[in-house]
Amino acid sequence: MEILLWRWSTIVQICSDVMIAMFFLHLSYSIKRAELKAWLTAWLWNLVAIAITVLFWLIQPESIFLFKLSVFIYIFAKTLFICFLVYGLKNFIKQPYRILNRKLPFIIAVSLALIGTLIIPSIPWLGVFQSTTIAIILLTGTFIITRSRSIVLSWLAFGFIARVILALIEMMSYWMTGMKVNIGQSETIQFFLASHSSFDAAAEWWIALGCVIALYQTIQKELTNTCESLIKAKDELKELADRDPLTGLGNRRNLRTTLDHVKNTGGTILFFDLDNFKKINDQYGHQTGDDCLKYFANALTTSFRPSDHLFRFAGDEFIVVAENAMPENMLDHIESVKTTIQQKKSKIPMFNFSVGTAFLEPGGEPDEAIRRADKNMYEMKNDS
Repeated sequence: MEILLWRWSTIVQICSDVMIAMFFLHLSYSIKRAELKAWLTAWLWNLVAIAITVLFWLIQPESIFLFKLSVFIYIFAKTLFICFLVYGLKNFIKQPYRILNRKLPFIIAVSLALIGTLIIPSIPWLGVFQSTTIAIILLTGTFIITRSRSIVLSWLAFGFIARVILALIEMMSYWMTGMKVNIGQSETIQFFLASHSSFDAAAEWWIALGCVIALYQTIQKELTNTCESLIKAKDELKELADRDPLTGLGNRRNLRTTLDHVKNTGGTILFFDLDNFKKINDQYGHQTGDDCLKYFANALTTSFRPSDHLFRFAGDEFIVVAENAMPENMLDHIESVKTTIQQKKSKIPMFNFSVGTAFLEPGGEPDEAIRRADKNMYEMKNDS
C-alpha cells in the first residue's frame, strides 16, 4: 500500500514539476525577461532531482558506489533548485545581499553534496539532510523578502513558508524513521513519508504562483512608470510646442487656442511692435536684439495681470489678450510697460514700442480684432 501511495505521490510531483518547468520555459521565451532566468534554472534542476529519485527506485542499486553517486547528484540538484529560487529574488529587491550571487548556489550545492555523500548512510538520513537544507535556505529567502518589504514578493514568501513547514515535518518524520523511534504513530509517519511528494508539489505550485505574481506586478509597475513618463514627455512637448523658445511667452499656435476660448467671453487685444528694431540688430548685433526682445517680454509679464495671455506673434511683434477687459482698462498696464523700459538697468540699448488696441466682442471674430489692433498700432507708430 505504501509503495503504491509513494508511486502515486511521486508521479504527481513529476507531472507537476514538468508542467511548472515547461511553463517557465515557455514564459521565458515569450516575454524574454531576465528575472525569469534564475527561476527557470531552479525548476529545471528540480526536474533533475526528481529524475534521480525515480531512477534510484527503479534500479534499486545495491552498490555502495551507485548509492553514493545517487546521493551526490540528488543533493546537488535539489540544493541548486532551492538556491536558485532564492537567487531569483535579486531582481526584485533593492538591497544587495552577498548571498544573491550566481556562483554561490553552485558552491553551496557542491559542498553539501560532498558532505552528504560522506555522512549519509541511508535514505531516511538523506531525507533528514535534504529537508533541513531546504528549510534553512528557504527561511533565508523568507528573511530576505521580509527585510526588503517588497509587496510583489509577498505571495512567494508565503510559498516559501509553506514549503519550510513541510520540510520541517519531513525532517522530523525521516529522523524518527532513521532513529527507529517507536511512539505509536509509525503508520502515520510512513503514510506521510509515502505521500509527502504530493504535498511538496502543492507547495511548489504556490511558489511558482508567487514567482509569476512577482513578475506580473513588476511588469505592471514598469508599464505604469513608462505611461507616466510618456504623459510627462507629452506635456513637456506640448509646452515646447506652445511656447516661444526665446522669450518663454506663448507662440502663434498657442494664440489660436486662446482666441478660440476668449471669443466666447470677449476682451481686449493689444498689438505691440518695437520701434526701429532692425537698427538695433544692425548696429549692436542679433544677440543684443534678442536681449531686447527678452527684456520686453519680461516687461509685459510684470506689467499685465496674471490672467492676461501674452504671446510673441512674430519677430518684434507681441500680442496681449486680456479676457473680460475693456481697452480703457489697459492704459495703466501699457504705462507700466513704458516705465519698466525707461527705468531699465541692463546694458541693452534704449528702445521704444508702439501699441494698438481693439475690443473683441463676445462671439466676435478674433482675426478681425487682431487686424484692427495691428492697424491701430501702425497709426500710433506713424503719428510718433
